[in-house]
Amino acid sequence: MKVIISGGGTGGHIFPAISIANALKNKYVDAEILFVGAKGKMEMQKVPQAGYEIVGLPVAGFQRKKLWKNFSFPFKLLSSMMRAKKIIKNFAPDIVIGVGGYASGPILRSAVSQKIPTLIQEQNSYPGVTNKILADGVNRICVAYENMERWFPANKIVFTGNPIRQNISLLQNNIVEIKNKALSTFNLVPHKPIVLVVGGSLGALTINESIINNLDYFVKNNIQLIWQTGKWFFEKAQERVSQINSENIKVYEFIYEMEQAYSLANVIISRAGAIAISELCIVGKPCILVPSPNVSEDHQTKNANALVSKSAAIMVKDIESREKLIGELDRLINNEALQQEMSENITKLGIRDADKRIVEQIELILGK
Repeated sequence: MKVIISGGGTGGHIFPAISIANALKNKYVDAEILFVGAKGKMEMQKVPQAGYEIVGLPVAGFQRKKLWKNFSFPFKLLSSMMRAKKIIKNFAPDIVIGVGGYASGPILRSAVSQKIPTLIQEQNSYPGVTNKILADGVNRICVAYENMERWFPANKIVFTGNPIRQNISLLQNNIVEIKNKALSTFNLVPHKPIVLVVGGSLGALTINESIINNLDYFVKNNIQLIWQTGKWFFEKAQERVSQINSENIKVYEFIYEMEQAYSLANVIISRAGAIAISELCIVGKPCILVPSPNVSEDHQTKNANALVSKSAAIMVKDIESREKLIGELDRLINNEALQQEMSENITKLGIRDADKRIVEQIELILGK
């Protein structure tokens, strides 16, 4: 079996793509898998780290707010379409899978035009532009939310859930051992509460500012903090943490051992991206969600409300996070009954085998 998987831009696209690849490799050891991403984007780093080959297209997204930046857009798109056609000709895939993001557009379009079987995986409750454009031409659309027929042809939709990183999906199977290892990894102690703050793979400015302005809260209340800042805020956070000189506060640009961080957390503060939500449902920890306002159709708020409506999470609006986030954290961290209720409710929403469900759809398309 020869498979192309295309898409990326953020961890929300990249990690599902790698999960699908891993699930395929687990079942078909001899499968040849080629990733296609966008040059300069984080998939060009993350995919090789996961052990897969990737080629980059010069494609870029259309800038809605900075129109002057779109001068090169048509040239990059044309170049990417030509490159995509060549990649497909040379690799000769049995199926092409798109996970959203700029790069999946040219490669899926080319595959459809050559009548190569195609599947797209949509992570969000509100689809990305690329997947909406591709929907009519592909064979199958795997989704993680209900009522997606508003955006996609109903006869192509299959509910699979979002594939998440295997080390996280298997976390509960080995929780004690992972937790003990995590205490060593992060140099923390088990008898103090631990808060995990993640702003997504690229970071989140308002969450980071809410934390950096309230580090004294964690020190005074003897609360341990694992803080993933993302690339752009890391130096500022590191400098501030060094000034405080507290053993309670651990700051990272990116956390590679995320299953370990999840295992330790009593409370998690996170954006409300689709994959973050899917992982949190598997992890089963009480969480405070701060939806990003910089996404299409405010879909992160819709993602968060799906949990809030089931008493499975607390939501703080991005614009209010600097004033309200620490207050909500304090209320939750000091209420064990609420923590237990939220943990039970969010666990009910988890789907552990989404990657296997998607592989089943690939097999159905290919008649295997």
